Order: sequence, then C-alpha cells, then structure tokens
Amino acid sequence: MQIRILAVLAAAAAVLFAAGASAQSVSGRYQVVGTNFNGSPYAGTAEIFQTSSTTCRMTWRTGSTTSRGICMRNASTFVAAYSMGRGYGLVVYEIKPDGTLEGTWTAADREGLGTERLIPLR
Repeated sequence: MQIRILAVLAAAAAVLFAAGASAQSVSGRYQVVGTNFNGSPYAGTAEIFQTSSTTCRMTWRTGSTTSRGICMRNASTFVAAYSMGRGYGLVVYEIKPDGTLEGTWTAADREGLGTERLIPLR
C-alpha cells in the first residue's frame, strides 16, 4: 500500500511539469544540506540509482535516519517520494546546470515545507 502511495505522489508531482526527459544522468552520490520545517539544519548523504530510462530509487542518510524512495526525472525537474519509518513525503527538485539538485519537501499530513540541496560528490 505504502509503495503505491509513493508511486502516485511522485507521478502526480511530475505531471505538473510537461517537458521531455533530458539525457543528463542524475545517478550517483550526493552531499545533502537541508532545513527542517522549523528552519533547523540537517546534513548527510544521498544516493540515486537509475532503474529505467525514466525512474530511479533513492536512499538518504541524515544523522541516524535512513529514508528510501522512488524518483523520476522530467526535463529539469526531479521528483522523489520517500518513506521514513511509518511516514512518507514528497520532494520536488530543480536540476541546476552544475548537477546540483535544489528542492522543497514536505511530509504527509504535516503542515510546512523544508528545503534540500543535493550536491554531487565527485
């Protein structure tokens, strides 16, 4: 059930952006720098694994927390739905020319938005 909800969230967000997929791969490891709903900072790493020409899986490790999700790319937009424990949420990123992903995230049934930047680790 939770996987189906994640897939629906990711697909719904991607529909907002009606451009074709770009050839630049987003697969790889990233440094994570973000802010929680209350503005407090967090940091960690993320890894993106391409699973098809349009979809991928992601793992975030921030502090002692590990989150997993599915993702997809549509032109310069990258969308990920994630589960963390029993909760789930959605992140919408803009892919910058240098490969950095700039995003805004939320969690289901919670008020607020956080920010997240994924910086490629080379």
